[in-house]
Amino acid sequence: MSTVLLEIVTPERIVYSEPVDMVSVRGAEGELGILPNHIPLVTPLRVAPVRVKSEGKEEYIAVGGGFLEVRKDKITILAETAEKPGEIDVDRARAAKERAEKRLQSRMEEIDFRRAEIALQKALTRLDVSQHR
Repeated sequence: MSTVLLEIVTPERIVYSEPVDMVSVRGAEGELGILPNHIPLVTPLRVAPVRVKSEGKEEYIAVGGGFLEVRKDKITILAETAEKPGEIDVDRARAAKERAEKRLQSRMEEIDFRRAEIALQKALTRLDVSQHR
């Protein structure tokens, strides 16, 4: 089976750089599955796990938004944040989830609900991916 290079890059580092069989992401318009030789594409990404299939194995990476670029020879994810399962501090993610839930339940007018929703989604994504060690 043919492969394509996947690079997941944040402003701080290269999180992932390996040939893969398939990548599944959640784009602005929904789920996308990308195989080698996919047509060129650029799309924003939602906060969600990225599923990577390579050599019969599946890996998950928590991605906190960004952009996906697909070219014939390479898939690039430019992410605001990205973490592999072993890099996730589960206690910190749980605490972030609880803080975001409290903010969303608050009726105070000065709460930025969109920011709290994004924080909650990031925490839930990190907790989901942490289970795939």
